[in-house]
Amino acid sequence: MRRDEFFDKCMEHKHALLFAAGIATAVVGKKVLESKTVKDAATKGMAQVMTVRKDAEECFQDIKENAEDIVEDANAETKKEIYVE
Repeated sequence: MRRDEFFDKCMEHKHALLFAAGIATAVVGKKVLESKTVKDAATKGMAQVMTVRKDAEECFQDIKENAEDIVEDANAETKKEIYVE
């Protein structure tokens, strides 16, 4: 059988081939996702995300506290100006 004839024959059954490829992909994907390497990588990735989140929350809190201090200082200056006049 020539190469062209083989591909023509396969194209006649392309839906069956796509179905079989889907099943094969699901089986291989399941095995990959269950592997220890993937689990370790996912765990390390999640730990890094949690660390970044914690750092971002701390940074946000510092910014918020600084902004509150600025507002307090501005209000104190405004009160001084009101009482001086």
